[in-house]
Amino acid sequence: MTHAALFRHQFWGEGTYELAIEVGSTDDGRLQAVLDAVWGAAGVCGCYGHRDREPEDQEAVPRTVAALEEFGQLLGRVRLPSGELVVCDVTAVRGGDDSGDWLAFGVPLSALRQAGVEFEDGPYFRSAAADAWLAGIGQDAFRAAPFSLGLVGWSVSGLADAETLGGVLPEKRGMAYLLPSGGVLRFGAVND
Repeated sequence: MTHAALFRHQFWGEGTYELAIEVGSTDDGRLQAVLDAVWGAAGVCGCYGHRDREPEDQEAVPRTVAALEEFGQLLGRVRLPSGELVVCDVTAVRGGDDSGDWLAFGVPLSALRQAGVEFEDGPYFRSAAADAWLAGIGQDAFRAAPFSLGLVGWSVSGLADAETLGGVLPEKRGMAYLLPSGGVLRFGAVND
């Protein structure tokens, strides 16, 4: 097994390349539905609560909103389109009275580098290959559990919201968007 698939060999503080989903409510049932849809669409193996121990050294935890709140994240392993096994995590930001929940599925940048994923030069980490893979996961998940908005890129959770967008993709996009309109999920690739 390569370092890309080992929990303790990641630089978690560097951030993740992620699919961040604005769930659209603060209901536990909706968050659970999106969590299940994303986990299934990505084909995540295992479900664990501790990133300082390898899966073989800890008990599996249930893939539930309660476990997500208890541990602060849920971890597993997923295969990239290249076939490389990498670690992944899911986190959530629970909304208050004025906003809905967010769920982010991501892979640490260190794991992507160890797996040979290339990033564009510039001030931000960008990868067309990672964008396409994560957008595909979002599109599959949307069919099982519709959501308000999806953002794809490096640490993008909460950088836009469906209400502000009003159903219109921005002309210039520094991150990728998955925006529902009329029951169809539109993809807006990075173009800026």
